[in-house]
Amino acid sequence: MPEISESGGEQPRSIRLTDPRALRAYAHPLRMTLVGLLRGSGPFTATRAAELTGESVASCSYHLRILAKYGLVEEAPGGRGREKPWRATARYTEWPEYSEDATVAEAADALSAAVAERYFERVTRAMENRHRVPKEWREAEQFGDSLLYLTPEELAGLGERMDALLRPYEARQSDPSLRPEGARQISILRIAYLDQEIPDSEQE
Repeated sequence: MPEISESGGEQPRSIRLTDPRALRAYAHPLRMTLVGLLRGSGPFTATRAAELTGESVASCSYHLRILAKYGLVEEAPGGRGREKPWRATARYTEWPEYSEDATVAEAADALSAAVAERYFERVTRAMENRHRVPKEWREAEQFGDSLLYLTPEELAGLGERMDALLRPYEARQSDPSLRPEGARQISILRIAYLDQEIPDSEQE
């Protein structure tokens, strides 16, 4: 299930989008950026969003309202007018991998493509700026791939085990007291797909 990474109280782990209009709305690059920033650094105002993104306050305010329309962000307590703060409604966003509804399937695939493009833009920027990263972080970072023969059931099970491995660290996002000294925000990409460009070897 695709996921990409606060509100007061117990924040839901994820929000699931199934409305094609919501899927298309979220595929906008600035909106994905705003949600990501709110999850990592929120709550903040449209003015602060403009400072973080380089966009105008009016543009950020507009896109935050669109995100609120589809339940991805909401107003946080305090502030007023343009200075009202916004917060993310969940830590992750999910959407269907498959749907019998062609409209939903098309919108979901378009969102997945937009998210993949955003992932790799960020990875490219990280690689370009890697010379500024301290030695211990450069040695700890991971960059590579694996080519495996798996059944659909095995691939799904592998994803579940990876999710279980990462889940214990999620609470640190909302509770700074749980973060050990030296901890920094790390982006971990999990992408596994049926590679149609490599022909399967013939089975005897």
